[in-house]
Amino acid sequence: MKLSEIKKILTTLETVNFKLPNGNFVPEHFHVTEVGLITKNFIDCGGVVRNETVVNFQLWDANDFEHRLKPQKLNHIIELSEKILGIEDFEIEVEYQDTTIGKYDLGFNGKDFELLNKQTACLAKDHCGIPSEKPKMKLTQLNGESSNSCTPGGGCC
Repeated sequence: MKLSEIKKILTTLETVNFKLPNGNFVPEHFHVTEVGLITKNFIDCGGVVRNETVVNFQLWDANDFEHRLKPQKLNHIIELSEKILGIEDFEIEVEYQDTTIGKYDLGFNGKDFELLNKQTACLAKDHCGIPSEKPKMKLTQLNGESSNSCTPGGGCC
């Protein structure tokens, strides 16, 4: 989800909820402790220089049970971050600590924001020797007409 999308969605909501991949929710008294811009410069395994930029939201459960972030307040935090940090309309990455700090993509199911598991991937598959997926065949298609093939009742097994 891009920053412009969350800002638009927030104008339609009464509450802000974040659902974890396991179906649980981030406690409703969470804080957004950071909105930032993260740029990652790297070289993939094929030697190609790449860079990625995301807007990072850090969610924190502070045991501040009287706290409840309203959609308008989150929009204000985002707008302030855009103005001061010069943040553009990048994809959002959410950082949240459960058993360890996790980084998630952000989705929306029509009611709640969803923290979506991120996946690693090889960005240079044509350079790093990963075999392409073998085509799947039915056993009946293998040497089906050859006289050397086993057939039921053929006595080869």
